[in-house]
Amino acid sequence: MFQQSFRPKSRMFQVSEIVGLSIAQLCRAGLLLCCLVGLNQSVLGETSTNFQPMDVFDLEYASYPQVSHDGEQVIYMRRSFNVMRDATRSALWMVDLGTGNHEPLFADFGSYGWPTWSHSGEQIAYVTVSGRRHQIRILHLASGRTALLAELADAPRWLAFSPDDRQIAFTQSIPQKVDAPLYKAPKKPKGAKWSAAAKVVDTVLYQFDGRGIVAPSFSQVFVLPSDGGTPRQLTQGNYQHVGPLAWRGDNDSLLFSANRREGWALETFEGDLYEVDLSSLALRQVTTQPGREYAPKIARDGNRILYLSESSERATYRHARLMLLDEQNQETQPLGNDLDVSIQAAVWSDRDRSVSILYDRQAKRHLAELSLKGKLSVLSEDVGGTSLGRPYLSGGFDYRSGTYGLTLAKKNRPADLGVIRDRELTQVTHLNEDLLATKTLAQVQSVRYPSSFDGTLIHGFYLTPPDFDPSKRYPLILELHGGPHLAYGDFFSAEMQLMASEGYIVFYDNYRGSASYGEDFALLLQGKYASREDFQDHMSGIDHLIDRGFVDADNLFICGGSAGGIGTAYAIGLTDRFNAAVAAKPVINWISKTLTADSYVFQTHHQFSGPPWEKFDEYWQRSPLSLMGNVVTPTMLLTGEKDRRTPISETEQFYQALKLKGVDAVMVRLPGSAHSIAGRPSRLLSKVGHTLAWFERYRKPSQPQQTSPVSSAPD
Repeated sequence: MFQQSFRPKSRMFQVSEIVGLSIAQLCRAGLLLCCLVGLNQSVLGETSTNFQPMDVFDLEYASYPQVSHDGEQVIYMRRSFNVMRDATRSALWMVDLGTGNHEPLFADFGSYGWPTWSHSGEQIAYVTVSGRRHQIRILHLASGRTALLAELADAPRWLAFSPDDRQIAFTQSIPQKVDAPLYKAPKKPKGAKWSAAAKVVDTVLYQFDGRGIVAPSFSQVFVLPSDGGTPRQLTQGNYQHVGPLAWRGDNDSLLFSANRREGWALETFEGDLYEVDLSSLALRQVTTQPGREYAPKIARDGNRILYLSESSERATYRHARLMLLDEQNQETQPLGNDLDVSIQAAVWSDRDRSVSILYDRQAKRHLAELSLKGKLSVLSEDVGGTSLGRPYLSGGFDYRSGTYGLTLAKKNRPADLGVIRDRELTQVTHLNEDLLATKTLAQVQSVRYPSSFDGTLIHGFYLTPPDFDPSKRYPLILELHGGPHLAYGDFFSAEMQLMASEGYIVFYDNYRGSASYGEDFALLLQGKYASREDFQDHMSGIDHLIDRGFVDADNLFICGGSAGGIGTAYAIGLTDRFNAAVAAKPVINWISKTLTADSYVFQTHHQFSGPPWEKFDEYWQRSPLSLMGNVVTPTMLLTGEKDRRTPISETEQFYQALKLKGVDAVMVRLPGSAHSIAGRPSRLLSKVGHTLAWFERYRKPSQPQQTSPVSSAPD
């Protein structure tokens, strides 16, 4: 039995609970931000058993499990939120599988990442930040003492001990040497205050969402003595050398992935495996196939290399495939090609006689063992739970010496740490029982239905309110996922729980183009996103739920972010059935979006058949702006002001078009936020709060059922 040791939580109390108002009512009263203030509920009112806004700050989840090389201990990153700093923090905890001891390694107000075991199991390397400097530190488990190994200007990634534990490899971005300026300003008089110097941009990749306009920098591979010293750079050149990193057994060389071709910045899914010799720094190209090869894993015999491969063809979606290279005979063969899945991760297992793989199928993330002859044995279908805001497929695993550590997902809980030994799955942690065991949560149900467009079977989910009564009719919110080649599952979602707690049925579907249903299904949106086809997938699901009798057909609402925001904007150009819409970070005009966003190379290469000036009609037909003449639905737009993936100029175009048409519209701008508008807890609350307040404005009183209800049980 595992002994649970949990840190005490500083619980914040909910204004919405104190005064007995719903979050939507608070929003209408202009009090949304006040619900971030902690007050003593025991004095001012009773505690609601529903999931409430401030509960978000008390959520925790496990991520990035790392198993010791003897398989007896597991470290994991325990993520939580700092209510005073409005930020995510990451502690490191360790579980001893023999004794059941569960204890913190670092659990303070700092944030820690990339925990990496030495082969001896005596040390753990990790990354943290002090001031503005990034640090690689090492923890000696026997003494509990830590040592600073390196202090770096940029964040190190992909830490990996050498087989003899004497060195640690990592990658780090290094700024490009600056050329002489085009223009040299004259010397200004002493004490003069001139405007800031001009920024000159001449690179293909010059902006990144979340970072803004950036000076050119290139990821290089380094090694560092594990007992302290100076990091040594192994790779050179203006290329991106990326992890994961794989050591050869002789400690003399490393494998990584890079695209070192001329014109690489204008290529998307291209990259080869390279090997660098630590003594001579000589590079050897290991793979030469078209597409991108990455994530190498070297077998103990030193002759066989597992890696993942992705095609570079002009397709919106491509499976990542598992490949095996035998360097003795230079033969490469695919593994598991007949599975029709995209491999998320793969490692050698069972003494290198099989491979453990992670893949998505039918809205579930699977962990399985694949023999080298193709026999598949599923170990778990419950990997996930690391996407707190919305229920995306997520999560990961690690394997050593017969032990698997994984992020374990449930419908009503964020990720916990799970362990598989002898094919038996054990839940090791229960990180949210102190909070969620006291809550009445919305229940997630699964549903399948044919699309009215062509009969394609669509998989969806819906949440019922905590006090759900199938004899009543409820307003419905359709929430569209992003990507579009991502997928939702039946996982815990803070955003959807908050929506359902306000009395809504929350419906979300894995419409055509979604991942985890095979390559052909994903490619149904090739050249069509957004389209009338995925629109009919959504509407068919809504009609299916209306026919069950518990959805109020006069109270329908739609929202979504990114690709979901585009789908929302497109949908209201095709129907007036929704009372109101919230399009978060949408694209309204593909021509302007493609030529202003950070993803322009990918867009022109894969989502369209050419650049906008050659394929104007294709770009325009897929732009929600082309349907603007039909829009009558009251619409809220919600975007981060620093968004460079779907720039706020797209939101501004949509807002001004709505105003010119006389459609009720409001634009919500999130200062300082990039594309991840729910990246901070308060922004998640702001996103949901504004959405519910907008919907509440157009929510009509529900009418009683006229017919007997149909079962609300899953299909």
